[in-house]
Amino acid sequence: MKPTETYMRELRAWLAETENAPLEEMDAFFTRRLDGYEAHMLAHWADDYKNLADALPPGAKRILDLGCGTGLELDEIFRRFPEMQVVGVDLSPAMLEKLREKHAGRALELICGSYFTVEFPGPFDAVVSFESLHHFTAAEKVPLFRKIHRALAPGGVFLNGDYFARCPEEEALLRETLERRRAAAHIPPDVFIHFDTPLTVAHEMQALRDAGFPDVRVAAETEGAVVLCAQKA
Repeated sequence: MKPTETYMRELRAWLAETENAPLEEMDAFFTRRLDGYEAHMLAHWADDYKNLADALPPGAKRILDLGCGTGLELDEIFRRFPEMQVVGVDLSPAMLEKLREKHAGRALELICGSYFTVEFPGPFDAVVSFESLHHFTAAEKVPLFRKIHRALAPGGVFLNGDYFARCPEEEALLRETLERRRAAAHIPPDVFIHFDTPLTVAHEMQALRDAGFPDVRVAAETEGAVVLCAQKA
């Protein structure tokens, strides 16, 4: 892994090079890249999808997948739990259609919409998300995490597999860059934009505690991603 100082220097250089690239809305971004999406994601996160599936409690029977996309985490989950009942939520109709084709015959209910606004038809034994929540602030996440907490059965877990900022400086730099570029492009704050603004692991864990999860821990970790486990009392 690169030293943080080197990483931050390269990040600033990349942000300067891409300053004038147009920002893309979330659904459009993924729809344009659908054909190569799975190969790209598996090249980076294959072990992390497995880690997420392995972190599910053995007795889990019904789960909610937030930002399910084409279902790469579900590929691993269904290998371990072929009878799992899954509700999946995603903004992209094209991705949901690919997921539906891939896992035809599974106990799968798909909802096209924002997980910030759709109702979660709980209770669930677990809620999972992979590489989806690194676009939002702690202030945006805490209400969502509370919503997840309400949708879980007692003792249920929220597994969030994601990549995180290395340091508070990276977190602040990316957020400031996004807000500046949004303003320059006159993009309203309620439009979902594909631009990564991850929190640090410590800040993500604190947001989960603030949302009412008493037990928050690291369930798995690789060089690329961390799986956090937040358990409801």
